[in-house]
Amino acid sequence: MSSVFFTYLQLGFHHIFNLQAYDHMVFVLAMCAVYTGYEWRRILALVTSFTIGHSITLALSTLDIIRFNTALIELLIPVTILFTCLYNFTQLGKTKRKGSAFFNLSNFFAAAFGLIHGMGFSNYLKSLLGKGQNIVLELFAFNLGIELGQLLIVVLVLIVGGLLVSGVRIARRDWALGVSAAAGAIALMLVLDQDFAAIF
Repeated sequence: MSSVFFTYLQLGFHHIFNLQAYDHMVFVLAMCAVYTGYEWRRILALVTSFTIGHSITLALSTLDIIRFNTALIELLIPVTILFTCLYNFTQLGKTKRKGSAFFNLSNFFAAAFGLIHGMGFSNYLKSLLGKGQNIVLELFAFNLGIELGQLLIVVLVLIVGGLLVSGVRIARRDWALGVSAAAGAIALMLVLDQDFAAIF
């Protein structure tokens, strides 16, 4: 059982933490672009909200409780990145954010976007699963692996951002603007690259 758990843990980790899954990586990058390490409570709440969302649809889809148009999900994933980047542009220059760290509109959208990304994660997981009896264990391990990879991305983003803002003296606003613009450009290319005929 432990070997199965660690196998799927590694599969989940490498599924998000590799260049082939750059769409999910870019979303996490965009999601954290406007924050600093001092806002760790807001970052924790944001990541937790995203986690809740994608855990729900990853489980429901992998267990065949819900079904969806794969091509549509592949389109919606970069759309979530675009919306996140547009939101970031409204936050530029803000050094103090109002409202609760855990109950705000940003977390609601992170959870909603997580639902979409979870369906994207499930496509890969379902291709790996056979008809074994440990699907719940495999599902849990895979999802945990995704979370570890996601948290590593968040930590790296905060470290790089902190070094550039504090060390190189790049303005925090310029860092957030540059990251959001780059993520938005990648997302736009992904949208334009979709097979719209398969969606509609």
